[in-house]
Amino acid sequence: MKSRIQWLGILVTLTWSFASNPDYVTTAGVANIEPVIDGHIINDPAWETVPEINTFTQKSPDEGEAVTERTVVKVMYSTHILYIAAVCYDTNPEKIVITDTRRDAPLNNTDSFMFILDTFQDQQNGYVFGTNVGGIEYDAQVSGEGEGITISSSRMTVGTGSGYNVNWDAVWEVRTSLGEFGWSAEFAIPFKTLRYATAKDQEWGVNFQRVIARKKEQVFWAPIPRQFSLSRLVNAGSITGINVPNPRNLKIMPYGLGQNNNIATGEESSSSTNTDFGMDGKLSLTSSLVLDMTYNTDFAQVEADEQQINLDRFSLFFPEKRAFFLENAGLFSVGENTFRGPDVAMFFSRRIGISNENQVPIIVGGRLTGTLGGMKVGALNMQTKAVEDVTEGDNYSVLRMKKELPNRTYIGAIITDLNHLGESGYHNRAYAIDGQLGIGKLNQIVGYYAQSETPELDKDKAYAYRLALSRNTQAFSSSISFSEIGESFNPEMGFVKRQGGYKKFSARIFNRTRPKDLWGLLELRPHINYDGYWQHDGFQQSGRWHVDNHWAFRSGFEIHTGMNFTKEGIQEEFSLSDITVPAATYNHSEAQIFVSTNQTKTLSFSMMSRFGGYFGGSKKNFDTSIKYRFGDRFTSELASNYNDVGLVNGRFVAHLIRARLTYAFSPSMYIQSLAQYNNQSDEWSMNWRFIWQQSAATGLYLVYNQTQDYDGIPIKSSTKSFVMKYSYLFDAFK
Repeated sequence: MKSRIQWLGILVTLTWSFASNPDYVTTAGVANIEPVIDGHIINDPAWETVPEINTFTQKSPDEGEAVTERTVVKVMYSTHILYIAAVCYDTNPEKIVITDTRRDAPLNNTDSFMFILDTFQDQQNGYVFGTNVGGIEYDAQVSGEGEGITISSSRMTVGTGSGYNVNWDAVWEVRTSLGEFGWSAEFAIPFKTLRYATAKDQEWGVNFQRVIARKKEQVFWAPIPRQFSLSRLVNAGSITGINVPNPRNLKIMPYGLGQNNNIATGEESSSSTNTDFGMDGKLSLTSSLVLDMTYNTDFAQVEADEQQINLDRFSLFFPEKRAFFLENAGLFSVGENTFRGPDVAMFFSRRIGISNENQVPIIVGGRLTGTLGGMKVGALNMQTKAVEDVTEGDNYSVLRMKKELPNRTYIGAIITDLNHLGESGYHNRAYAIDGQLGIGKLNQIVGYYAQSETPELDKDKAYAYRLALSRNTQAFSSSISFSEIGESFNPEMGFVKRQGGYKKFSARIFNRTRPKDLWGLLELRPHINYDGYWQHDGFQQSGRWHVDNHWAFRSGFEIHTGMNFTKEGIQEEFSLSDITVPAATYNHSEAQIFVSTNQTKTLSFSMMSRFGGYFGGSKKNFDTSIKYRFGDRFTSELASNYNDVGLVNGRFVAHLIRARLTYAFSPSMYIQSLAQYNNQSDEWSMNWRFIWQQSAATGLYLVYNQTQDYDGIPIKSSTKSFVMKYSYLFDAFK
């Protein structure tokens, strides 16, 4: 009995004993003079007496070494605003790199400064703000320390199901200045943009990051081990002496919209013009709880989805981009996420406003998120409109509760209810409990159990669960997990990639080695993964061994060399591009190679190539991207996904071409176009947007969409639409 108590005590100590990094603590100054936000910090009287932070440590390229260019940060606050100033000294300012000037453009390949605020000091959730020399506004929300997704990851997702939500836009201000000393940035963040506790004299978690692009140098105030990023809040420092104001936040954002549509089908064409009006609102009930409201919601300004090629028999995932659903979106994340998107998500907000693949208007909705009584709370209710021959209207409801504990530990629950209205309507409900246990700083256990209710489906088989263990050290990351999905599991407000039920086993070992002096290498990353799916009768549906090594050079050049060993079990024939794949078990091997040049350069290139067997035949894949920028205002990207597939019963080529062009007049005004061509549908589409943002998610949007079908099956058609939308932010307590 005594030994059990001792082991329990050790476990509790490992789980609960860690606070912010005690070696990195600073105090926020009180503003005697409120600064003018112009980017000029040196010799500004408002900043002269504020204590400075000037100790920064490299994460890359020379982990643990001091920053090579002096960096100074200062923090102070006034009654309503938190101010942060950064002076990034540079001995060669003419070599400073600016790669993009759009809001939320990636900051990992440009000279930049970022910081994260953990306002509840729970070491799991935070707000990220950043800028580059061009003065862009970059902001994001972090939940669950980013859930394993690094800030620089090209495979980072956004919206519901993501731990790093870069599509969240807040109201704040930043200005930069470039000079012989280097460059500087001045941030002003209203307290009402943040969520925090009501206590006086607060302590927040905080960390600061600078990137010196030409040196591929990334440095932090509170050092971050190589396997983590800025979102690693357990390693963050802290800022003390913050006295927050009482919350007074009421924002009304009405919009007006005009739209013209032209549709041509064969010899017939039609044209229509309409106008519309709607409104969003935001009300702070407390300093940590906010209510978002919407009426006649419209998302015409949202960028079109990037098309995907589906070369298997399972569902594709498209991330959420609509602003209304993005604040605190990570709170609603329950399920299993992978680098290729989620396998299971209990709540997927893109289901709202879509019925039978048709867009459905949203009449009204409300969304409550924040902290109440020490619990993270999320509640949502949305009502969609009845559309003839599509839907009689649906009502969507979600309730999420989550209790966060020290050291990356939490327990939570979620309930979803989709009420299909009308005479033939029914309720689809789903429930889940989930949790995470942090053990020490490097280990964690994660799991969930879920149940769904759908009329005419067997309740005994409508379940899902997962248990995963992981360890993440400086040299090795490892994980192992098992999950099971019942045959009748059907959360209609969620996402399930593979229908019909399965059992899944996954394991991963990933190494990071940094040679001291070997061929200019920065890091070697050998690793091996396995993912296997079995049906409940024991038949193996899929299996994949992935053996790879990443060769990352100090110059920014990378090459990945790997092999995949796959198994696909097909019990019922299916079609790929109108070619039948017979029922059988297919075992294949595949070679893959990835090459990427230095992304900070004016011209950069990356390509993933795969060659190997595929459903009894062969597949050659070239996924290529070329980026070119003219100065710091015009950026371009041409991407191609080419697949040459030879099967037993035929051959086809699937080719998707995408071109993205952006010209930024300023960080808040830019033109962006996205053109795509898919040879399988023989369809060309373009999305063109002019954006003049006056504050977060408000301003003038001019949007042109065109889709042109060339294959003539059954009849050639084209759709053209032009939208003008203007929204304005009324801040009642500004």
